[in-house]
Amino acid sequence: MTIIIDPQGSGIAGNMLIGAFVDLGADADKLKEIMEKSAEGFGKVEVTFEKINKKGIASTYCHVKMLENKHPINYQKSIEKIKQLDIDEKVKETSIKVFERIAIAESKVHGKTLETTHFHEVGASDAVADVIGSIYAYYSLNFDKQKIIGLPIAVGGGRVKTAHGIIPVPSPAVVEILKDGKMIGGPVASELATPTGAAIYMEICDEIKEFIPLTKAKKTGYGAGKKDFDHPNVLRIIESSDITESDKIEVIETNMDHLTGEEIGYLFNKLLDSGARDVSITPIIMKKNRPGNLLKVISRKENREQVIETIFKETGSLGIRIAPNMHRGISKREFIKKTFNINDKDYEVTFKIGYLNGEIISKRPEYEDLKKIAEDSGLPLRKVSEMIR
Repeated sequence: MTIIIDPQGSGIAGNMLIGAFVDLGADADKLKEIMEKSAEGFGKVEVTFEKINKKGIASTYCHVKMLENKHPINYQKSIEKIKQLDIDEKVKETSIKVFERIAIAESKVHGKTLETTHFHEVGASDAVADVIGSIYAYYSLNFDKQKIIGLPIAVGGGRVKTAHGIIPVPSPAVVEILKDGKMIGGPVASELATPTGAAIYMEICDEIKEFIPLTKAKKTGYGAGKKDFDHPNVLRIIESSDITESDKIEVIETNMDHLTGEEIGYLFNKLLDSGARDVSITPIIMKKNRPGNLLKVISRKENREQVIETIFKETGSLGIRIAPNMHRGISKREFIKKTFNINDKDYEVTFKIGYLNGEIISKRPEYEDLKKIAEDSGLPLRKVSEMIR
């Protein structure tokens, strides 16, 4: 499995991550309990979850309302309070790492040491609830056992008012936190990436990529942001499965202009014996208007070297083209066996059945079985095929 965090549309914040995690199956009631209890040492919060629609996208909004706040608070004291929380140790340890990322960024930006660094916006009780809630949900979904890929974060633009006055977006702390990540400006003149969201993202992501890799999406969760824009203000998290090796093929090609028909027929069979999944030979016109043939072989990775060796050996080709790791779209299929009585003798025939959305789209008998019946019965292959169909 691969988990893809996609903040390209509207950035990232702690409550957006939590909303997306709930959309993917995290227990909202348990999260509410954990978040409210964890924030008590920093102030009181009230956590609610709501299913809302953001410009056509159904999403989960996690609202963390501050009822009381004791801030600014020293970084060291924050860590001491978190260590005293009655929560799972791995949740506690990872949450501390997130706060450490924020503290290191703020201390560098403000020219202070960790000991003298005070959290401002991110030291508030709602931010504490966001961090611990996100990390708890992350572990509850067993995402720590999966590969997490992060896509570039939309950070917004313009200016924002903070405890240090009006500063440009993204804030210096966000820039520092994301120095090993990727960020893009816009799409609106507003702050889209918070230090809390950026730090959680950097802590749980195993790899940062520019584009979604080759995967099969299984489930998608959307976490809503508080603001409303002219586009869906949501964070998307995609739960996907890796493309299996059986779905990956390699296409191997070469041009031929010197083999006889008999030699091409012999090559065809040799390639199938070498492990090729399919072989096709197409007449082409080559340079200087010479007639020739395009040999195209579909092979799995494990058979590639044997197939290439066969092509070189049988054709004497000086160059072979390989397109590796191509994904092959395949329908669901199964093989069933049926028995047929032909000329008072029973023969077993295997059928390949293809399905699309639960409906049969093809049902074909295997050629080798038809060939065996024709040779044994003395009937023409065409007649056997008609009888079986």
